[in-house]
Amino acid sequence: MERTIAEEYKNLEFIEEVTTNVDEVQKRVLEEILTRNANVEYLQRLNLDGHTDRETFKKVVPVITYEDIQSDINRIANGDKSPILCSQPVSEFLTSSGTSKGERKLIPTTEEAQGRTSPLYRIMMSVVSQFVPDLGKGKGMYFMFIKSEAKTPGGLLARPALTSIYKSRQFRSNSPYANYTSPIEAILCLDSYQSMYSQMLCGLCQNREVVHVGSTFASGFIRAIHFLEDHWSLLCNDIRTGTINDKVTDPSVREAVMKILKPDSELADFIEAECSNNSWQGIITRLWPNTKYVNAVVTGSMSQYIPTLDYYSNSLPLVSAVYASSECFFGINLNPFCKPSEVAYTLFPTICYFEFLPIHGSNEVINPISTPTPLNEKNKQQLVDLVDVKIGQEYELVITTYSGLYRYRVGDVLRVAGYKNNAPQFNFICRENVILSIDSDKTNEIELQNAVKNAENNLMPFDARVTEYTSYADIATIPSHYVLFWELTVNASAPVPPSVFEDCCLTIEESLNSVYRQGRASDKSIGPLEIRIVETGTFDKLMDYCCTSLLGASINQYKTPRCVKLAPLVELLNSRVVSSYFSPVCPKWAPGNKQWNNTD
Repeated sequence: MERTIAEEYKNLEFIEEVTTNVDEVQKRVLEEILTRNANVEYLQRLNLDGHTDRETFKKVVPVITYEDIQSDINRIANGDKSPILCSQPVSEFLTSSGTSKGERKLIPTTEEAQGRTSPLYRIMMSVVSQFVPDLGKGKGMYFMFIKSEAKTPGGLLARPALTSIYKSRQFRSNSPYANYTSPIEAILCLDSYQSMYSQMLCGLCQNREVVHVGSTFASGFIRAIHFLEDHWSLLCNDIRTGTINDKVTDPSVREAVMKILKPDSELADFIEAECSNNSWQGIITRLWPNTKYVNAVVTGSMSQYIPTLDYYSNSLPLVSAVYASSECFFGINLNPFCKPSEVAYTLFPTICYFEFLPIHGSNEVINPISTPTPLNEKNKQQLVDLVDVKIGQEYELVITTYSGLYRYRVGDVLRVAGYKNNAPQFNFICRENVILSIDSDKTNEIELQNAVKNAENNLMPFDARVTEYTSYADIATIPSHYVLFWELTVNASAPVPPSVFEDCCLTIEESLNSVYRQGRASDKSIGPLEIRIVETGTFDKLMDYCCTSLLGASINQYKTPRCVKLAPLVELLNSRVVSSYFSPVCPKWAPGNKQWNNTD
């Protein structure tokens, strides 16, 4: 244990150092990135001419989005091994849940860049251990899943960042904190049912050893609890008999689980008694009594799940420890046991070069029904450095990484909350322009608009059209699902058949991006999309409510919100529903990425 204490001390010292000398560290990081990659094609095209100073960098290198470098990425994906974006070889692509033209983004990474990430997870656990001193002595029941991976035409793996992490050599290392109830074989099982079943079974078998529970996102952990609600009887039978249900067919998973599973009728009776109780309030602390906290992201769109987590956990602390994306690991929450509303991430200046695009008017009150401002309508303010951000101001995050992204707009909106020494700390506000999200899916307003337009074609033979619409993510169902409210104009005397509205539901789903369709068809993390038809005049009532009863918005400035999140608005819409329809089947989805063959 002495080695662990020494490591924790070293990690905490590192935090003090890098948060004190922020600007010096950032200057060095930018110089390193530009020196290493001086001869890559992208920077050569910009005529940077080997300069590594900030002033020249900001003058010469443009601020970009994914689409600006998509042709370069496609070249790499198709097998071009020349140094296009980065001097080091691209080891694989991490597929971002953000989408480009309806497909996952391919984020290039290198072995060296991935190696920079591993120590930061140890640093994060050193921070958490200050609040839970015996963290290393217990186990984490942390539900982890991989997703399908593919190979690009050039032979590079393309897979989600978490899949890459779980399959890495570092993940299998014997860290005192990487002590999970789930065997690696269960984590790496592609069948989501078998993986969830075996992970839950192992978590129940080791219930007294569990000191923290969770999943990457709040939605994932709630899905695990819902799975327990549906399958506790089968799980109890396995524990009572010491056998595994026949639905778990993967030999490696069965063998791994059998090393943990032993006949235990007393534990089975205990679980059965708790799960058959009429109320599931506090079920987490009842079944795993030594649990100290729930580890899951509850910021941004995941905040909608906080009341459900509080209900199931008896209001255990909800820890959002890490801020990361496919593009890069950004930082950690140095006060992990704070309230969810107070979560602030400290960005680590060693990991990449950070810049920030100020968002116009972010210090003003935001109209909660207004639509997001499109990227191309943002003000053209000068980007500011990490040490120059202002408390209370909102910014879009822009990064320059070791693996070949230069002044790249991540799409995350952050607000400056305070400081750790000289390092600013940020609240995560939202993804730019995302209006609907349940799991890892992200649907923006333009995508939803195009999907509704496609679906409306099904109504044309019946002389009907959609006059107004809005949406919301219904998290009360298992699994959660998208709901669209439609107000129609029908000129024909005959009603529109129900099957046509079902076709509309499916058309919308087919029109949404591959991340959504994977959640529906493969991961089963999203339920069938629903269209609710509302009475004529409903959207006039919605406008009246927004302009008078609720928000005092000006009628002249009012725009129909394409997503509603405030309870009174949802209640108003639901009170005027005359019929509802669900997508009859899952939308088509297949692993892979059709954009790889597009070199335009």
